[in-house]
Amino acid sequence: MNSEQHVIMDETAIRRALTRIAHEILEKNKGIEDCVLIGIRTRGVYLAKRIAERIEEIEGTPIAWGEIDVTSYRDDRGENKTEPCEEILISPEKLNVHDKKIILFDDVLYTGRTIRAALDALMDCGRPRMIQLAVLADRGHRELPIRPDFIGKNVPTSKHEEITVALSEIDGKDEVTISQREER
Repeated sequence: MNSEQHVIMDETAIRRALTRIAHEILEKNKGIEDCVLIGIRTRGVYLAKRIAERIEEIEGTPIAWGEIDVTSYRDDRGENKTEPCEEILISPEKLNVHDKKIILFDDVLYTGRTIRAALDALMDCGRPRMIQLAVLADRGHRELPIRPDFIGKNVPTSKHEEITVALSEIDGKDEVTISQREER
């Protein structure tokens, strides 16, 4: 049975975290030259887009952004088959990742397997100069040596807890909740 959900980030907290991350990205990269924001489907895409909008507000210059579908790169989802780069890396404009500073976005960092899949997919599309990782919530419990560069909120959890991110673009509201996992 699923216990009650507790809100750990509301709309205001998410907005503040994303604004802070935008400033941290600008500071760490000394601006946006050669930077590309890539969101991991699904919610990472909306986070990357929001950060791109904030950076444009701050800098007065648009930053390239896009999304990546890592489904075929997952090592925990059965057979692995790679897709052409045009099918996994999608953006409003054609993206070139070669020699770029990539800032990869995901909603929740847990075991690190989704990020590993995204790294493999990105490397199949070119050779970035550097890849940085931004997450809205880091809940710990890594199975791979992956560490985010930018974190909205650290949320220490047990393996029996679940973090859920809701974003207005697809869920109708902005919030991050924690709850006990359902027993099976």
